[in-house]
Amino acid sequence: MRHKLRQLRVDRGISQTFLAKKLGFKYSSGYSNIEYGTNRLSYEYAVIIADALCVDVKELNEENTSFFEEKLHITCNKQSA
Repeated sequence: MRHKLRQLRVDRGISQTFLAKKLGFKYSSGYSNIEYGTNRLSYEYAVIIADALCVDVKELNEENTSFFEEKLHITCNKQSA
């Protein structure tokens, strides 16, 4: 996933600092730790990042699409309850 995140971000000319601020981090390392794989990407952050990169959230996950589909299902069920 980290290669995909970096590729999409760089292709769009978006800085790590910009995405860190969108996610509410004080420092760019908050986002860079996600991009480098130090921290896992939560579904909630994936939605924010996908919006900033103008892509569907499923496009962020290059390895296991079922992870996001499962999280989307759980999130939708919580919101409709």
